[in-house]
Amino acid sequence: MSATSATAVRRRARRGSGLGLVAWLAGVVFFLPIAWMALTSFHSEADAATNPPSFTASLTLDGYREFFGTGGGASPWPALLNSTVASVASTVCVLLLALPAAYALSVRPVRKWTNVLFFFLSTKMLPAVAGLLPVYLFAKNAGMLDDIWLLVVLYTSMNLPIAVWMMQSFLAEVPVAVIEAARVDGASLPVILARVVAPIALPGIAATALICFIFSWNELLFARVLTGVVAETAPVFLTGFITSQGLFLAKVCAASLVVSLPVLAAGFAAQDKLVQGLSLGAVK
Repeated sequence: MSATSATAVRRRARRGSGLGLVAWLAGVVFFLPIAWMALTSFHSEADAATNPPSFTASLTLDGYREFFGTGGGASPWPALLNSTVASVASTVCVLLLALPAAYALSVRPVRKWTNVLFFFLSTKMLPAVAGLLPVYLFAKNAGMLDDIWLLVVLYTSMNLPIAVWMMQSFLAEVPVAVIEAARVDGASLPVILARVVAPIALPGIAATALICFIFSWNELLFARVLTGVVAETAPVFLTGFITSQGLFLAKVCAASLVVSLPVLAAGFAAQDKLVQGLSLGAVK
């Protein structure tokens, strides 16, 4: 190996090491707030309220006991169940509607399909608060206030545009020859979507489902206004910790960590599909 080649190799190695160090530092920076929240959740309220914070304070599960209602407070299980139903049901509805729509815009494109996609995306540019009053009046007149199925319909309509936009790019990578072969064999459109397109685009579908699930699980504005007691979701339940008596930091951190666990678990379980889906089509 010549001296020039050896120098180039060492330079690339140093550049790779530098980029790796930057990536690790960025990961630590993003992880520190979560670690701090987790540590604070195991402190007593007195230790959690100290400034500067005490890292050597004794650990306790009082915050979690208070959150789960063992101390006489409200139980979080109905709110967690409502969030699960609204998020999972709306995500399933989004996938069932977005898959054929994305197929029509990619594999079997309609006329002016780019205009259709931009129209879908433009609906996400409307501030959520601008549509709050019409939705509230509709729900009131329809007798659907404090109804979990109203949130399912609402979250489906909110996430459908971004799902169609994402899945169109994923389905554009499906080989047309495979679809034509299935059509020649006599497969109907539902069979093609379920047995040909969906397995090939599974990483993209998983990435879309995870993003829709996260958006639905974290939504607060509409859930706060349109629900009361029966259909209260987990983010709305968390707002109840801010009372006139003050902010109980350890209890809030424990509640926030528990509410975040389903999203973290879903992301961890689908991380390989998420990476494949978000990078699908990036390299030709």
